[in-house]
Amino acid sequence: MKNIPPLPQRIRLPYHAPWDWQQFHEHFALRSLAGVECLSPRCYARSVRLGADSGWFSVAPLDGCAELELELHLPSHHAETLTARVRKMFDLDSNPAHIAAHLGDDAILGPLLLEAPGLRLPTAFDPFEQAVRAIVGQQVTVKAAVTIVGRLVQRLGEELPGAIEGQPTRLFPTAEALAEADLAGIGMPGKRVETLQRFSAACASGALQLHVEDGAEDLVQRLCALPGICPWTAEYVALRAFGDPDAFPAADLGLLKSPVWGAQGITARELQRRAEAWRPWRAYAAVYLWHAYSQAGRTGG
Repeated sequence: MKNIPPLPQRIRLPYHAPWDWQQFHEHFALRSLAGVECLSPRCYARSVRLGADSGWFSVAPLDGCAELELELHLPSHHAETLTARVRKMFDLDSNPAHIAAHLGDDAILGPLLLEAPGLRLPTAFDPFEQAVRAIVGQQVTVKAAVTIVGRLVQRLGEELPGAIEGQPTRLFPTAEALAEADLAGIGMPGKRVETLQRFSAACASGALQLHVEDGAEDLVQRLCALPGICPWTAEYVALRAFGDPDAFPAADLGLLKSPVWGAQGITARELQRRAEAWRPWRAYAAVYLWHAYSQAGRTGG
């Protein structure tokens, strides 16, 4: 007899409206990794590794209600952990009214909130994966970074057992695999390869723990202590890997060139100063500035 896979577990995930599926679809469309992620107009899916288990999940919006549907293709005892991580990934627990109450009166941000109410903070499922993406993405476009990370996946990512066409087929490489691999010809400058492998080795050995239990600023300091990791990279990891609501990569090109600043843009120092008024929601301010940048025909954030 054939081994019949267990039926997927389906969980409904409520959220505070407004929440925009299209915002997340556009975010994933720019960054999707072939093999690891699958994206269709009404569904996002990705592979996952949890301890000794691996599998995948999918998320889709439900019509007529403020809920998403999470479908799990992993052992059921992972349901609670996965549900919490997916809720964080899709920023389902924030209250847009609280954020708008603080940012809505700002001369720069107020009009942006009126044009696109309720934008959320998309957060990575896996902090290590997001940190790898950020390191690879230093001083290159989002598209170029996705291309290089895709090569890492194809070269070092394990095949997902039992995968079939139309579903995720590969797992993101482990820290151990990245630390020990020969990355010649991967498409990055030698110093950035060294940074990536030094970071991966620190994660693999446990010398670097990726968490924000002591605050995002502590994580930023620990990351910046590694040669080759700049403040932008560390702040971006705090924002995208952990969804810290006040993380703010002030040197990000998309923030500095957002059309709200006019043709000349703004300096990182001036942006940092102006952003003080946006605490403790600076990450959401960044989301709106990036959104304005993308609406002007560019890609950032």
